[in-house]
Amino acid sequence: MKYRKLGHSDLNVSEISLGSWLTYSGGVDRERAEACVSRAFDLGINFIDTANVYGRGASETFLGEVLRGRKRDSYVLATKVFFPMSDTDRGLSAKQIGKQLDASLERLATDHVDLYQCHRYDSSTPLEETMRALTRAVEQGKTRYIGFSEWTAAQIRAAGAMPGVARFVSSQPQYSALWRVPEREVIPECVKAGIGQIVWSPLAQGVLTGKYLPGKAPPEDSRAASSKMGVFMERGSGPMSDDTLARVQHLRPIADDLGLSMAQLALAWVLREPNVSSAIIGASRPEQVDDNAKASGVTLSPEVLRQIDEVLGPAIER
Repeated sequence: MKYRKLGHSDLNVSEISLGSWLTYSGGVDRERAEACVSRAFDLGINFIDTANVYGRGASETFLGEVLRGRKRDSYVLATKVFFPMSDTDRGLSAKQIGKQLDASLERLATDHVDLYQCHRYDSSTPLEETMRALTRAVEQGKTRYIGFSEWTAAQIRAAGAMPGVARFVSSQPQYSALWRVPEREVIPECVKAGIGQIVWSPLAQGVLTGKYLPGKAPPEDSRAASSKMGVFMERGSGPMSDDTLARVQHLRPIADDLGLSMAQLALAWVLREPNVSSAIIGASRPEQVDDNAKASGVTLSPEVLRQIDEVLGPAIER
């Protein structure tokens, strides 16, 4: 496993990180979830990402239990705040940040997280209030660093221009060979600000693994076939359209020529970007962790990158 600095922080994070969005909040049975976390550590994955809203605290509770026996300095732990935890608890007000961070720490069974992220931008709360609340969290030692997910370049600039507050070290955008929107404005802005990317859905929710075939039902053991984990994978649209699925199948010869799995090719594509610190995977089986981890350290040639662009063509969202 290779490691990269997370933005301008002193955190060294594994190029492949373990997420817990749909998997460890109830989508995967306890035994398999524990096995995935254990395998991740065995392979050198040291970065674990979660959020308070995943299973309304279930993911954090699970991680608090399975990480309890490990040395706290042996892993980098990140969580997030913004989405509703109840009818009255949501957003990035000072009150909510304080309340939700304390609740997350209790569920995670730790006195601090390494990274506390704004899960989205809160347009109903003044940015200064949010930034000062995050700064207090850093000063209190409840989080070492702060980050955000899916903020615009303008929002990132506004936070960076604010005096006397903690600085963001990370951005968590959706990013994959199919979804390249962050390249337009967010990544250039983050490069200037010393902010690293922790990317979610680098496999386009499994589409880039090649497991989904055009005109055929998804495999029974796949995310798309799961009533708990397939809610955002509407067949026939976006990355699940037959045209996109057909184009993805044409990546298979490229991967085969390189001796890579389809997942490894997709993860290596994301990691080719120097501003990407880590790619978050959502494994439901230990074997998936094994396969994904092997993408670390893989370098794709300019010719291979050109071939990928040519194959995906109009399926790429820029």
